[in-house]
Amino acid sequence: MTTQTVDSDSFPRRHARTQRFSLGAPRAFTVAPDGSRVAFLRSDSGTDRANSLWILDTTDGTERIAADPRALLAGADEELSPEERARRERSREGGAGIVGYATDAAAELASFALSGRLFTAELRAGTARELAVPGPVIDPRPSPDGTHIAYVAGGELRVVGAEGADDRPLATPEGDEVTYGLAEFIAAEEMDRTRGFWWSPESDRLLVARADDTPVRRWWIADTSHPDREPHHVRYPAAGTANAEVTLFVIGLDGARTEVRWDRERHPYLARVHWSQAGAPLLLVQSRDQRGQAYLAVDPETGETRTVHADEDPTWLELFAGVPAWTPSGQLVRIADEGGARVLTVGERPLTGPQLHVRAVLDVSADGILVSASAGEAAEDPEIGEIHVYRVSELGVERVSQEPGVHSAVRSGEVLVLVSATLDSPGARVQVLRDGKPALGVPSYAENPGMSPRVTLTEGGAQRIPCAVLMPTDYPDDTPLPVLLDPYGGPHGQRVVAAHNAHLASQWFADQGFAVIVADGRGTPGRSPGWEKAIHQDFTLSLDDQIDALQDLAKRYPLDLSRVAVRGWSYGGYLSALAVLRRPDVFHAGIVGAPVTDWRLYDTHYTERYLGDPEADPESYARNSLITDEGLSAPAEPHRPMMIIHGLADDNVVAAHTLRLSSALLAAGRPHEVLPLSGVTHMTPQEQVAENLLLLQVDFLKRSLK
Repeated sequence: MTTQTVDSDSFPRRHARTQRFSLGAPRAFTVAPDGSRVAFLRSDSGTDRANSLWILDTTDGTERIAADPRALLAGADEELSPEERARRERSREGGAGIVGYATDAAAELASFALSGRLFTAELRAGTARELAVPGPVIDPRPSPDGTHIAYVAGGELRVVGAEGADDRPLATPEGDEVTYGLAEFIAAEEMDRTRGFWWSPESDRLLVARADDTPVRRWWIADTSHPDREPHHVRYPAAGTANAEVTLFVIGLDGARTEVRWDRERHPYLARVHWSQAGAPLLLVQSRDQRGQAYLAVDPETGETRTVHADEDPTWLELFAGVPAWTPSGQLVRIADEGGARVLTVGERPLTGPQLHVRAVLDVSADGILVSASAGEAAEDPEIGEIHVYRVSELGVERVSQEPGVHSAVRSGEVLVLVSATLDSPGARVQVLRDGKPALGVPSYAENPGMSPRVTLTEGGAQRIPCAVLMPTDYPDDTPLPVLLDPYGGPHGQRVVAAHNAHLASQWFADQGFAVIVADGRGTPGRSPGWEKAIHQDFTLSLDDQIDALQDLAKRYPLDLSRVAVRGWSYGGYLSALAVLRRPDVFHAGIVGAPVTDWRLYDTHYTERYLGDPEADPESYARNSLITDEGLSAPAEPHRPMMIIHGLADDNVVAAHTLRLSSALLAAGRPHEVLPLSGVTHMTPQEQVAENLLLLQVDFLKRSLK
C-alpha cells in the first residue's frame, strides 16, 4: 500500500478533508468470472472526492482507468438530483464522481450514473461513453448478457439497448407518490436493501418493486437560515404509523407484467430479493413486528409464491448481507440464530457452530461459501475486535484471512480480493489472491494520518464488555486522567475493532489530555444473538454497560472518576444524553450529537424492532425516552453540562428531536448548549463543519471538566 506525505495542517482539518482518511482508498471490487481483471473505484488522491472506475489486469498487474468523471463531464461540476442526494444519504455516501456501478455477468460492460446522466464502460477496452436517455438517471444496471441497461428516471423504470438505441419505459408511476425500481425509505435506511429492480439470469425480464408512499406521513424540513425558501417535504414512516405500500412485479422487456403474490398483510416488508441461475427468484419477506419471516420462491410465469422456509423469533429476526441465496445445487443458503449461536445454514443443515458468529455471506459457489464472521461465545480466543473471512463447505471451515484485524473479500472463480485492516498499519491493504496465494496488490492513494493510536483492546465488567482504551501518545506515568467515553453503543454499530483508522479520532481526543474508552456493550453486533437482543424494550442496558466497563477499567488504568465525560452521535448521542440525565453521579459532561430523544419520532422498521408498537406498549417508549418525566427523572442537581449538536437538514434523525429535548430541559430548569448546523444532514461531510466540530467539542470538554 502506498500513502501520500502528510501536510502540515492539524489533525481535525486533515481528518475532515480526507473524509476520515478514506479518500483515495480502492473500494467496490468486482472480479471477472474468468479471473482476468478486477474492476474497482478509487479517487486520485487522499483529498480527492471524485472516484474513477479502474481496471486491474490480473495477468500482468497493470492498472488503467476505464472511466474518468472529469473527462466524461468535460470539467463541469456534478449536478445531483434530490433523489440521488437522498439515495447517497441513505447509504452514507460522501464521495463524488462515480460512487457506484454495476456490470453484466461477464464483467465486460459496466454502467453508472454521473451527474444524472447514463454512461457505460467497456471493461476490456477501458473505454467509456454516454448514452442519451431521459434523466436524471438513478441506479443503471446492465442485463446479465450485456445487451440492455435498465435504469430509473423520474420514478419510472426504463430500459435502453447497450448501444443507446430503443430507449423506452417499462413501468410508469400512476401518481406523484409512486416509484418503480427504487428502494423505499425504510428499505434503504434500515434493511440495507438499496435496490428496487433485479434482472433475470436470461436477461429477458426483471423483478421490479413498486413503492407507493401515499399512506406515509408527510414531514417538512426547512432551511431556517434561508427563510425565503420553501420547506421540502419527505415521507417519513415514524414508529406506529403507516409504511409505504410495496408490491413486486415480473416485467418483460415488452412491458408485459405479472404481479408477484404473497400474504402482504402478514409479511408487508420486502427485505431481500435474489435471482440467479441456480433457482427460481427468491424473496425474504418480514412481518411488521419482525418476529416472523418467510423465504419464498417465485414462479415468474404466474407470480405465485411457495414457502421454502419460515422463521419465528420471540424478540426479532435480524437481516444479513448476502442471504438468502441458492447454492449451485439449488439449496437455500441463510444465516440463522440456533442454539444461542449465529450459524450458516445450507438447506436445513447448519455448517458452522458456536465457535463462529457469522455476520454475512460474501460469495456462494460450488467450491464453498465465503462468509464474514467473528469469534463466537464458545471460541477459546475471543479475538476482540477481529472480523475474518472463512470458506465453509460440507467438509468443514477454513479461515482465509490470517492476520489479526478486520477483513472482507470479493470472490469469483479462482480469484479472491482480500481487503484487510489491522491495528499496526493505517488504512487497508488490498491483495488479489489466485488459488489462495497472494498474486497482486491494489495500491491505495489514501493519506497517512501521521499518527498511530495508542490503543489496548480488552474486556471490562462482569459482562466481559469489549473495550478499547486509548491513552495520550506521550503519556509518561500513571497520574489519573480525566475520562472521555466515546461510544456508539447500540445496534449495528461496532466501534471496538482491530483496525488502525477506526481509532484515530479517539486518539486525537486522548492527545488533548484524556483517557478515552470505547465500549461495545449489549446491543452492539458481533458477539452472539443473545448479546444483541438483550436490549429488547430496554435501551438503558446500553448505559448500564458503559458504567460497568468504566468502573472495572478504573481498577486497571489511571482514570479520574471525578471527571468523566461522554460523547456520541446518533444512537451514541442518545446514549450520551441518557448518561448525563440519568446518571449525573457518574458522568460530569456530555456531547450529544444528532440524538434520538423521542423514539416515537424515529422510523418504523428500526424502532418497532426494539421497542414494539407504540400504541400497544407506550410504557416502553416512555421508559426509553429522554423527554418524558421518566426520561428526566434524575435530580436536576448537580448540574451536568450538555452540548447538543444537530444538522437542521437531517431527514433521518430530524432536528425536532433536539428541539424537543431542549424544550424539556428548559422547562426543567436545566442549562444546556445547542449547536445547530445549517444545511447539514445526518452526515457531516462539509470540511469546515467536520473540522470545527472536533475543535468545539474539545473546548466544551475542557471547560466542563475544568
